[in-house]
Amino acid sequence: MKILHRTSFFAIQLSLLLGVWLTSTDVGAQTQTMAANAARSSGRPVVIPVTIKVKEKASETELQNIDLVVSEDGEAQTILSIRGQGTNSPITLAILIQEDLVPPVSNEIKGIAEFVRRLPKGSRVMVGYLRTGSLLTRQKFTTDLEKAAKALRPPIGFPSSGPYNPYVEVVEALKKFDAQPLGRRAVLLVSDGLDISRGVDSSSPTQSIDLQRAVSDSQRRSVAIYGFYAPTQAAASNSLLAANAQSSLLRLSNETGGHAFFQGTGAPVSFDPYLKELDVALDRQAALTFLSTHLNKGFHRIEINSATPGVKISYPSGYVR
Repeated sequence: MKILHRTSFFAIQLSLLLGVWLTSTDVGAQTQTMAANAARSSGRPVVIPVTIKVKEKASETELQNIDLVVSEDGEAQTILSIRGQGTNSPITLAILIQEDLVPPVSNEIKGIAEFVRRLPKGSRVMVGYLRTGSLLTRQKFTTDLEKAAKALRPPIGFPSSGPYNPYVEVVEALKKFDAQPLGRRAVLLVSDGLDISRGVDSSSPTQSIDLQRAVSDSQRRSVAIYGFYAPTQAAASNSLLAANAQSSLLRLSNETGGHAFFQGTGAPVSFDPYLKELDVALDRQAALTFLSTHLNKGFHRIEINSATPGVKISYPSGYVR
């Protein structure tokens, strides 16, 4: 009988210990699951520039009823807000002009100044020139559109005044957006887009390190870049360099949600058609905020779709966290 009692006692103890271990394991697993779900559901807001193009003569009701679906890394995300589309919504815009562009570009400064004066009230404009060594800021961000327009001047035009690489100064200009309010943001870049800082090979849009930096920094800051191609003497004299330059501007614009403008490999007859298109594009640009549940560092790919007929959407290819 004593042996039986002792055996029963140890059996009871083992059952209790096993029960405690199983309970603690379940609680631990549940705690980890709850923590993961909480981290995933909390998310982080991400703002991206989108340009929404619809059929002509679309009514205000049709514009409001456009449905958008945002996916990040292949997974649908929650849209928090879409702000700023329309002519009355202010925008934060940096105008960057390369110093060594060919002389005909000088005739286009007046048109760019008029474009600045037409921007919505409350817009903030910065004027900078890309030159050898560093970015020359002629006008810091200001809401005085007349002051910004008067800060524009023709580029110097000498080959010695220009950068071997415009994208270093573009990155420098993008940093100045950090002190500006969130919302609609854009850069108007008047440049040949040519990077020969590391030789001819670096002029390729897939090989330029600083072009990739400019893309990543603009995506991180939710800035759409619109490129006006204008040649320098180096680009104008070499068809291969001109093709690489235009392809680089195209990549910069496409991957940031903007648009690149060029006609052939020479200087355009006038920037007026470009500026009219840019007016329309900025009128349709909005700042879209969604709740990102992908909190890991690295590049996150974005896709935006709409089931509304006749809608075309331009947006960044993604962003780096």
